[in-house]
Amino acid sequence: MAVALLAAALPNAVVLRPVVNLYSKPSEDADVVSQAIYGSNAAVLEQSEGWARIRTVDEFAGWAPLAALKIGPPYAAAGKVAAVSSLFAQIYREPDVRTHAPLLTVPFDTRLEITGSELEGRWRQAVLADGRTGWVQSGDLTFSTEPIGTREMLALSRRFLGLPYTWGGTSSFGYDCSGFIQMLERHRGVMLPRDAQPQADWSGMVPVSSRADLVPGDLVYFGASPQRIAHTGMYLGDGQFISATAHQTPMVRIDSLDDPHWASLLVAMRRVK
Repeated sequence: MAVALLAAALPNAVVLRPVVNLYSKPSEDADVVSQAIYGSNAAVLEQSEGWARIRTVDEFAGWAPLAALKIGPPYAAAGKVAAVSSLFAQIYREPDVRTHAPLLTVPFDTRLEITGSELEGRWRQAVLADGRTGWVQSGDLTFSTEPIGTREMLALSRRFLGLPYTWGGTSSFGYDCSGFIQMLERHRGVMLPRDAQPQADWSGMVPVSSRADLVPGDLVYFGASPQRIAHTGMYLGDGQFISATAHQTPMVRIDSLDDPHWASLLVAMRRVK
């Protein structure tokens, strides 16, 4: 309750770029710690010379350029809201793909405020985070907010195969390992911590004692030890797991737990309660 009251008292920032990097310090020379996607809301913790330290909905904090944010009321928090269900969605100034270049290309999971305007069932009009209007093809959107089951989550994971690995990434422009797993579990109605080590240590997990006990949807963690975890993936069955990895080919891909590289680093297995 105290956290909710504190968050309510903090200014709100809306992300105006398709993806904005969050840095450890107010400088683009600092390391990237996470990202926030278009239209998402975050609490403003402090500001400093063109930068704002913001806290995203997963309770993760980092510095973002003020130019990438709009300080004001929450966006897409009420009314008719749709989420981008395609890997990416183009937003146009008119309901036509041929007349002008897109206003924006936004990633999977972007939430948009939808107006009542619809054209031939193919196009929906959106009010954008900066107040402009744009048109999105209906096939790129979903209005469903129901959590999916484990089988659907595993099928969803395969849609991202081949997308690039990006350190700190939380979008379909590029995920890192924990950002990818966090996104998948969020669609199941579970909000995991942002990073791999806190995920493995999270109280909402139970240990899986052996590889023989793994079932599809379990999470696997890799590192030097259970206290030094550096990578995570989701078990698919038959000894395979999917992850966003920088190993060899930096992308979302499927690997085998029998691969000597991964077998030597497997240090923890978890199941969401």
